[in-house]
Amino acid sequence: SGFSSIGHMDTMLRGRHHIGHYREGEEFIQNVFHVLFLLFSGKEKCSLSMCWLQYEISKVVQCLQAKNKKKLKAQGRKSKKLAKNLLKAPDNRNHLSLWKVYAYLEWLLGNTDDARKVFDTALGTAGTGGLKSPQLCSLSLLYAQLEVELLESTEGAVTSRAVHVLTKLTESGPYAPYSGQVLAVNVLKARNTYERALQDHLSKTPVCDQDRGSDADQLVNLVGCYALFQYLTVGIDAAVSIYAQASEKLEAPCPQKCENRGENFGNQNFPAALEAVTLLHTNLLRFHMKISVYPLNPLREALTEALRRYPSSQALWRSYVRIQRKSHSASKARRFFDGVTRSTNCLEPWLFAIQAEQMRKKLIENVQRADVGEIHSTIPETGLTNRIIALFEHAVQSENGTHCPLLWRMYLNFLV
Repeated sequence: SGFSSIGHMDTMLRGRHHIGHYREGEEFIQNVFHVLFLLFSGKEKCSLSMCWLQYEISKVVQCLQAKNKKKLKAQGRKSKKLAKNLLKAPDNRNHLSLWKVYAYLEWLLGNTDDARKVFDTALGTAGTGGLKSPQLCSLSLLYAQLEVELLESTEGAVTSRAVHVLTKLTESGPYAPYSGQVLAVNVLKARNTYERALQDHLSKTPVCDQDRGSDADQLVNLVGCYALFQYLTVGIDAAVSIYAQASEKLEAPCPQKCENRGENFGNQNFPAALEAVTLLHTNLLRFHMKISVYPLNPLREALTEALRRYPSSQALWRSYVRIQRKSHSASKARRFFDGVTRSTNCLEPWLFAIQAEQMRKKLIENVQRADVGEIHSTIPETGLTNRIIALFEHAVQSENGTHCPLLWRMYLNFLV
């Protein structure tokens, strides 16, 4: 794999490249999906449909990142046609997760009004489960997050469509599309409902592993909705306090036992939930910094603390590299990377350390060669090539790096 038209030659640093797989590889993947779709039924067919749509969304995201409008338009038509055909299947018609992914696809393609109609229709037919429905919470959270990303400032955020969606979620009644600013009394009621639901959830102990998994997903959605609601109606500090409260509870061990397992209820049982909450926290801080004046240090501290705990989280590493790449000095980031690579066997710290150095090398080379254009504040550096080679050498000597095709491809690509 990697040398045929079906395989990839990815190196993490993507320039202008082919969107998706080449023709033979794409045909093979589509044929596999079509064959499996006919074989499965029920939940299995729905899960396969989710994977299929997520694969299509990944190609749309690549088109957006490449800023290729022509390919985006063509890929959008194919993906929308597939999504509509999948939703016509009897097993998929009433599945909220698929409607959520379809609405997200429409949003990515720039069809904001169409996406809102899909979201509103899905919420209207989802029932009145409110905060007790995991799928309804997940759907409302994504809808609100996408609406928040349209905000240009925090002023007037309380009148946004996102507040309406998050408020309606707490009312456990029929959903009505956005028609204007939410009444202050309804905002207050929603805040009290969120607070009670969060406290009830944090004080609840799962009975077994199956309950533990579903409770973790529901807790993440609940914390995300409540924190975003607080951000829009009160401010960033109120949202951060919600994340801190949830993280503290998830980290603390509890003397209560799980009946079937006899394990402590705490960080050992909810690592995925704690990681997801941390990711929501850092994403909100990063967004707030984009639309408001806010210090970088809280975000940097949150990311470094999270990465020490979850060194294999690619999403957290991407955020860390993104905020560090414009720093005047790379010494602090280098010390952090060195510390993490010594304390874990995960390969991700090596990969992102290499990526960060390559991005820095490219930035400095562009600044040195450019006559006019965008001005970057950089300090002249030498030895970046040798440092990158040293990182590669140490990475390929590690237990996981020796057998990692991606790492070897990156190394060969850099040397060539």
